[in-house]
Amino acid sequence: MRKLFATVGVLLLAGALAGCATDPSGQNDPYEQTNRSIFALDQGFDHAIARPVAVFYNHAVPGFARDGVHNFLSNLDSPVIFANDVLQGEATRAGTTFSRAVVNSTFGIGGLIDVAGKLGLPGHEEDFGQTLGVWGVDEGPYLVLPFAGPSNPRDVVGMGGDIAMDPFTYMKWNNSTLHMMIRSGLGIVDLRARNVDALDQIERTSVDLYATTRSLYRQHRNAEIRNGAADTENLPDL
Repeated sequence: MRKLFATVGVLLLAGALAGCATDPSGQNDPYEQTNRSIFALDQGFDHAIARPVAVFYNHAVPGFARDGVHNFLSNLDSPVIFANDVLQGEATRAGTTFSRAVVNSTFGIGGLIDVAGKLGLPGHEEDFGQTLGVWGVDEGPYLVLPFAGPSNPRDVVGMGGDIAMDPFTYMKWNNSTLHMMIRSGLGIVDLRARNVDALDQIERTSVDLYATTRSLYRQHRNAEIRNGAADTENLPDL
């Protein structure tokens, strides 16, 4: 669902952002005024709906059940992660992703239990936005999308690529649309629930939450593109 919101959001932003060309802040954020307005909208939605639902989910659902949901959703993402591993030339990581999918789908009750992790095959995230970054595609200007949060043109294109690489996009069966809606909804709740405390802490300690979110998003995405390796291209000039 986040991918859907982001795709729709960038279309809605296209008209509003047309004609803007300068970025006096130096933060590659030429649409900051519009971005801040959308950020406020997203914060309102989060405070009114997303966070309360996540808090309730954490209190009402036992930890082992929440872990099972997370593991199941992660297992469903395996084909997309594997495809991006391959596109990035990461043979070892692709092998790990494939092995995890086989082990967890068979011995982990369809992915509910992360058996592969217990066997020394840790999971990782990968998406087509990261792949484009590995290929050297520039991120473009910072964007905030309605109900989807921080992004940039490269990651929006990446979301479309991930949808295209997901086998479930093309599978049709009775109630398949309902299945995809439930999967997307659970994904949003799972992600928000796992970050309640961290996001609360950031919001409490930030002087400018918008600027903090922008910085953290870029740092996080750059770290994902490097697969956690040190950034040797942006070292301070001593």
